[in-house]
Amino acid sequence: MKVAVIVPAAGLGTRMGRSSAEKTGTSRKQFMLLEGSPIMLHTVRKFAATDRVGEIVVAVRAEDLEWAGDMLAREFTGNRVRVRVTEGGNSRQESVENALAALEPDTELVVVHDAVRPFIDAATIKKVLDEAAETGAAIVGVVPVDTVKQVSRATGHARIRATLPRDRLVLAQTPQVFRYDLLVRAFQAARKDGFVATDEASLVERLDVDVSVVLGSDRNIKITKPGDMDLARLFFQEETAGEVRS
Repeated sequence: MKVAVIVPAAGLGTRMGRSSAEKTGTSRKQFMLLEGSPIMLHTVRKFAATDRVGEIVVAVRAEDLEWAGDMLAREFTGNRVRVRVTEGGNSRQESVENALAALEPDTELVVVHDAVRPFIDAATIKKVLDEAAETGAAIVGVVPVDTVKQVSRATGHARIRATLPRDRLVLAQTPQVFRYDLLVRAFQAARKDGFVATDEASLVERLDVDVSVVLGSDRNIKITKPGDMDLARLFFQEETAGEVRS
């Protein structure tokens, strides 16, 4: 089965703030260095090491195409997996759609994974690929540990309207994996309707298609805020120590 991975990496990283930019030279989280390598590169390495993946397309801003392409070429030239860049857009949805258009039409499964989730593990990748191969659409998610409240802000104050049962909730992560033709249809419908979503599953759900969920890990963090870097360094040290022990 021909599997391609899309890594949207064109975000501006506004939530990282000025302090992170001063410390790292950039507020764009996907390019911040984690033990000497950009976070995005750590993420791509995880999928390049997966034997079922044949191609990885990283969507970056136009001004990053040259240097990001050179970096990936240095890292992956001669690798079994083809890794390349394409121009992203001003939103995640635009970036993924651009990368999707760059894939070969004989692609069977498309994996979308956040550039800033570098701690995805091989076992979870395999699980979600297996599920999507069977059902056509699957994502990784985790059950929330906190009590979730539905609120209303109509009066200017947040007021609780309901407590949502946790056994019926998941926090969506990536990878999110879909049949190529299904994802193309979902983006076409969204463009036609002017619909914007925060993840690809939301686009597919609009087609009245069931999307399966496989349980992920709390370690599959999305590095978004300055404090997340401290946790990322800890996870990286633990991951590296595990590799050394094995």
